[in-house]
Amino acid sequence: MAELTIKQEAFCRAYIETGNASEAYRLSYAADKMKPESVNRKAKEVLDNVKVSAMISKLKSEIKERHNVTVDSLIKELEEARKAALAAETPQSSAAVAATMGKAKLTGLDKVVVELTGGIKVERKSIKDIFSG
Repeated sequence: MAELTIKQEAFCRAYIETGNASEAYRLSYAADKMKPESVNRKAKEVLDNVKVSAMISKLKSEIKERHNVTVDSLIKELEEARKAALAAETPQSSAAVAATMGKAKLTGLDKVVVELTGGIKVERKSIKDIFSG
């Protein structure tokens, strides 16, 4: 695989730090005079580059390995935070819900689930859809 340019590598590192492609583009390229829509489009182009996406995946894997982060460890931390929020002197229901949502996202349960029950098709909305109306 060919090496990344200096700007592409900077983009990858900025993307890992910020989690935002447009912000990573602004930090890595001369984007001072660009419109937000242009930055957004160019950031997507860089992000869609096979070499760039491979480098981002590699950096994410290194971080997970270095910090021993797994889905199980994150779920455990979120459950501890949820229990602490509910056990507080003044229960923090919004913090408990946020922890529950974090667990749902990690396990993919925040998506719409369709299942067959007794021959009747039942569609469940995602937790987010239920609360947002």
